[in-house]
Amino acid sequence: MTPQASPLTWGQLRDLKCAELEGAADGWGKASNRADAGRDRIEKQLLNGLRETQQGAAADAAVGRLQRLGRNLQYVYTECGLVRTALNSLAHEMRAQQRVLRDALDDAEALRFTVHADGSVTYPEAGEGLIDGKPLAGGTASMGAAPGLLPPSGLVAPNPNAAKAQDIADRVTKAVRTAAEIDWRFAGILRKLKAEEGLKVPDRTWTDAAGDAAAVRDAARGYLKAGIPLDATPAARRAWWAGLTDEQREEYLAVYPDQIGNLDGIPALVRDAANRDNLQLLIGKLEGRGDAGAETQLAGLREIDRQLRAGHRPGEPPMYLLGIGDEGNGRAIVSFGNPDAARNVATYVPGLNTSLDKEFADSDLKRARDTAIGARYYDPSSAAIVWLGYDAPQLPDGIDSLDVMGDERAERGGDSLNRFMAGVSATNENDDPHMTAIGHSYGSRTVGAATQQGDGMPGVDDIVLVGSPGVGVDRAEDLGVGKEHVFVGAAENDIVTKLPSKQQAAVGAVGWAAAGPVGARVLGEVADQGDDDLWFGRDPASRAFGARRFQVDEGPKLVSVEGLSLDAHSRYFDPNRDAVSANNIALVAAGRSSKLKTEEYR
Repeated sequence: MTPQASPLTWGQLRDLKCAELEGAADGWGKASNRADAGRDRIEKQLLNGLRETQQGAAADAAVGRLQRLGRNLQYVYTECGLVRTALNSLAHEMRAQQRVLRDALDDAEALRFTVHADGSVTYPEAGEGLIDGKPLAGGTASMGAAPGLLPPSGLVAPNPNAAKAQDIADRVTKAVRTAAEIDWRFAGILRKLKAEEGLKVPDRTWTDAAGDAAAVRDAARGYLKAGIPLDATPAARRAWWAGLTDEQREEYLAVYPDQIGNLDGIPALVRDAANRDNLQLLIGKLEGRGDAGAETQLAGLREIDRQLRAGHRPGEPPMYLLGIGDEGNGRAIVSFGNPDAARNVATYVPGLNTSLDKEFADSDLKRARDTAIGARYYDPSSAAIVWLGYDAPQLPDGIDSLDVMGDERAERGGDSLNRFMAGVSATNENDDPHMTAIGHSYGSRTVGAATQQGDGMPGVDDIVLVGSPGVGVDRAEDLGVGKEHVFVGAAENDIVTKLPSKQQAAVGAVGWAAAGPVGARVLGEVADQGDDDLWFGRDPASRAFGARRFQVDEGPKLVSVEGLSLDAHSRYFDPNRDAVSANNIALVAAGRSSKLKTEEYR
């Protein structure tokens, strides 16, 4: 049925009990909350207890069944929450039209007009004729008509009630038509909020759920979204969230998990809950695309989902999903340990060629996990975050130039990083938390850019730079935390820490053209003698830069009998491949930098 064919009358609109719609919404909300509580119990109690006490095929089968039940309950939570918000949005919009109608009916009553069932309005005689002075006849106004407003000649004045009646008729009709359109729109949305039969929730169901969420978000834009303080400071957002009722929070989480989960200043536990839900919606959304970019991101999302569902082993910090998204090369922010409760919070920023893919979910998450485990050895109140909140440069296969490594992405990423750090500072529950920013590879340039914007990096006490091609400044003291709080790890065989400056690279290019790779290498070495210049400024491992250089393993050589290897660039965080470096990073993250092992400057 189209809105134009709706049988809705103004009497029905007037008598509509919106409170009953809201009561039904409350019932769906309770069902959603029960499903969420069941999922939470499975993931935080039953699965962990089962893994810790049982082993074998039967235990593995039980874990699989519990995980499937948890996934099903997550779907129930999502869909019931959408139904609740759809009903509340319907009641909200209908109430607005009831107010329009009520105002029109009140005006008609005050003027002693009669509003008929079809919305037409009868008005009495009034005024006086220009010739005979007799009262002008009354009439009836209806939508689209203009009785009494167009006299047959200039000798007859219009009834002064005619225009008032026409205005009332127009308002009544418009309220009814708008309400009919609202009813028709929400009826379509609610009809689609249904699950397939059976006890399984396949991926295609999450694809449908992603469409459901988009439809409800669009319908609820006037009811909820306008309240989200997107332009506020992280501290103001935290205060906004704290001031909401439980029901309001539940609705925002159900309908806008993408907004709430990625909003800096919202508590970590809330962001984690929102992003776990949004993760499923993203997987469903990308499942429906099927292109290569979607498949790449799906691999990363599925691995993150697998790790979240697997839980943490005894002695390891739990995972918190603080951000997830498919914009650009993908977004993912994962904390190991609760960053709101921890006294020490380290944020690791990855660099060149990092994107939301399987490698990121395997390798970069492991770096943050290893850092958190290492820091917790020295102070159990420690957390470490991997922050992929920007588009790092991507080095295409076969490229023979580093021109893609410009400053623009670091500048944009630095701005986003500062907002995130301000959010961590706003939600941390300690009086004076110790915060560390860790930049690896191009991520160190992003950290450097963040320090140069505004008042610097909010809340950051220490900065760690590993595998750095330069940070955009020539002195450690320019990073804003004091040079004694800037720490550098640079493996002897890490080629990225020895990239020539852009000017020297240009000379090398001339050498390549003139004498091939050998000539380029010789010219590059000659151009680089003694000035400590790298691609993005002075070498952070040099004496002139002034940071505290800590010991790291030299790493495998770039060229050996086994071929070309860049492995020296990727070992800094790994306690198995470079225990000294990993331990030094953990010491800084735990606020124990006085114990780290130093190394001579280059």
